[in-house]
Amino acid sequence: MGSRGRPRGGRLPEPEPDPEPEPVPVAAGGGGRAERRRLARRVKRRRRTRRVGEVPLLIIVALCIALVLKTFLVQAFFIPSGSMEQTIRIGDRVLVDKLTPWFGSKVERGDVVVFKDPGGWLKGEAAHPPEDPVGVKQIKETLTFIGLLPSADEQDLIKRVIGVGGDTVVCCDAKGRVTVNGAPLDEPYVSPGNAPSEIRFEVQVPPGRLFVMGDHRANSADSRFHLDEAFDGTIGEEGVVGRAVVIAWPYDHWRKLEQPATFRSVPDPAPSGRRGRRGRRRRPPFA
Repeated sequence: MGSRGRPRGGRLPEPEPDPEPEPVPVAAGGGGRAERRRLARRVKRRRRTRRVGEVPLLIIVALCIALVLKTFLVQAFFIPSGSMEQTIRIGDRVLVDKLTPWFGSKVERGDVVVFKDPGGWLKGEAAHPPEDPVGVKQIKETLTFIGLLPSADEQDLIKRVIGVGGDTVVCCDAKGRVTVNGAPLDEPYVSPGNAPSEIRFEVQVPPGRLFVMGDHRANSADSRFHLDEAFDGTIGEEGVVGRAVVIAWPYDHWRKLEQPATFRSVPDPAPSGRRGRRGRRRRPPFA
């Protein structure tokens, strides 16, 4: 009974000794601690070098992301003129939505849009900011190109869409209001002291084009001032850069740019193909 589980001969096998740890190399003269410090410093230098090498890659990735955002999603624009006061003031920075057109979204009445100059529209309207010193100018141009600074491109304009393709825009009714497809517009966004228009006109907007006006009606060289040109002063939808959605700067003037309620009551255009006639134009003085 007492010998159960024991090997024959009555002896237990002796346990094998633990392997001895490998000796750690020590510098001559017993300087183990100094050697460890040197190794730690070497590791830190390698990590620091690795981080420094990653910085240019991170910058390139950030610039690529900013460029994609500017090209396809949203872009900041600097406002150099007062044609949209009081809604948008000189020096404001607005963010322009460039994404929705990629999904087939159409510009609607009441939208504030940025568009390329159709030709000669900027005369007498765009401001000319002072020239920056050499070097600063190139840096600003680079940052603007990638979308990190608002664009001050003088080939762009910003206006409010009053009529879209097929609409008949008329100024004015018996109460001096602009009408679209016979519906009068209540325009609280028009700059205080300005009439809806001092220029009388009637325009049927061609398909694929837009009739635009500035909110500062007395200081906006908009569609009304180009009625004698092709397409009766309207602009092509293909020239629209995007829809302004928010005033981002200065912070005390931050606001969303939404479609005014008055445009929601405008009926669809009548299916008549009559071309609108244009009345006599009276040019108001520019400020």
